[in-house]
Amino acid sequence: MAPRVLISDQLSPLAEDVFRLRGIEFDVKVGLDKAELAEIIGDYDGLAVRSATKATEKIIAAADKLKVIGRAGIGVDNIDIPAATARGIIVMNTPFGNSITTAEHAISLLVSLARQIPAADISTQAGKWEKSRFMGIEVTGKTLGIIGCGNIGSIVADRALGLKMKVVAYDPFLSAERATDIGVEKVELDTLLARADFISLHTPLTDKTRNIIDAKALKKTKKGVRIVNCARGGLIVEADLKAALESGQVAGAALDVFADEPARENPLFGMPGVICTPHLGAATTEAQENVAVQVAEQMADYLLTGAITNAVNFPSITAEEAPRLRPFIRLADQLGSFAGQLTETGLKGIRLEFTGDIAELNTRALTAAALAGVLRPILQDANMVSAPVLARERGIALEEVTRDQEGAYEGYMRLTVLTERQERSVAGTVFSDGKPRIIQVKDIDMEAELGPNMLYTTNADKPGYIGAIGTLFGENEVNVATFHLGRDKPGGDAIALIEVDTPISDEVLSKVRKLPHVMQAQRLRF
Repeated sequence: MAPRVLISDQLSPLAEDVFRLRGIEFDVKVGLDKAELAEIIGDYDGLAVRSATKATEKIIAAADKLKVIGRAGIGVDNIDIPAATARGIIVMNTPFGNSITTAEHAISLLVSLARQIPAADISTQAGKWEKSRFMGIEVTGKTLGIIGCGNIGSIVADRALGLKMKVVAYDPFLSAERATDIGVEKVELDTLLARADFISLHTPLTDKTRNIIDAKALKKTKKGVRIVNCARGGLIVEADLKAALESGQVAGAALDVFADEPARENPLFGMPGVICTPHLGAATTEAQENVAVQVAEQMADYLLTGAITNAVNFPSITAEEAPRLRPFIRLADQLGSFAGQLTETGLKGIRLEFTGDIAELNTRALTAAALAGVLRPILQDANMVSAPVLARERGIALEEVTRDQEGAYEGYMRLTVLTERQERSVAGTVFSDGKPRIIQVKDIDMEAELGPNMLYTTNADKPGYIGAIGTLFGENEVNVATFHLGRDKPGGDAIALIEVDTPISDEVLSKVRKLPHVMQAQRLRF
């Protein structure tokens, strides 16, 4: 029996052509409510969506036959990925299908801001002739500050350079070499804010980027700056931007995304100098055709041959490799996540060492998992497929080494991140129970299984540390699950990995950092 796919959102008809030519049966049912979707989803092997369909845990629970969900686009916020993974459902997206379209929209908004085109159009069509009212500015010679210089940001930079603008970029993962290659100057955020005549945001929405443009940041900008956001709502505190517009600190803003969407009401609507569009970044015929064809091809490949491309929750590996690789993929992801969460300066390179039995596995999948772990704290959309591309875009050098067995373990993996300031390494292996373990951090031996909520500390190996942190936890009702220690020598440098039942609060983290002998404290999530 031929596989069967449900297309539940409006896709280009080219997707239907792909399924038809590949022998995939399909139904197009757009606009289903949750109850209707839940009632029929059990009849399908694949679900093709854009952003309207919500593949919730309840929908997935009713999908008895579902093998793959394909998202025509990059964002997968409308899909419950943990629920899909638990059911063995592959979730695919098309991470690069609409990059040019989004970049072009950002440039269009930038130029529209400079020349006040929307307001001038409305005025002129109303029979007015307010030539002196709409005095604009040239973009030639002006400085564009790009926050987030990945795939889309680098395209915006290229187009801006074509307009004879100067471009500065803030991106912790952008190497100096990559910045030189694409013709931008890499700077810190405060420097960008102070120098930019225009600011364009192209970063995902993460804990580190949420509200990155707030009142504090806006006070650091050049007076009269103009701001463009075609990335994600939530990067800008809209109330703070409104105040900055009213004071004249910001001369104009063009927004394609908003904190709450669809944006029926917003404090910025109707303000002079503000341009708003309804999330049109990917809304071109070419982009929609590209992502529709790509997702259909990917879904057909998987349903017919088992090939996996652009999966956000599974590596590109064969069915035969999967059972053996799975725990080692988890180890690689955890090592990467461990290092990524502790990396605060620009990444220059990543070195991966595979020894013994692990060196004989499909190390490409392990490398992809490790890179995804490193990049995910900053680039929330990073996955095992996109991570190698994202690393190359940022000029992050990758070194892979395989060697025979060394030491007491039959096989282990070591990940080293090279930043502008230091090197940091972490090593791990998989025990016979199939669970990953950390076996070394910064050349200090220890053995620890990682849990969902961890606290990592470095401290001087002096008496009193364990008692002090235990007392602090007790006073703040933090319950410890496991406590792992290591040191390089008596009285030297020591580390601790502490698993707790609930996330460490900002207040408790601040107190830990003030304890005697503590040099670094960072909460980690896995």
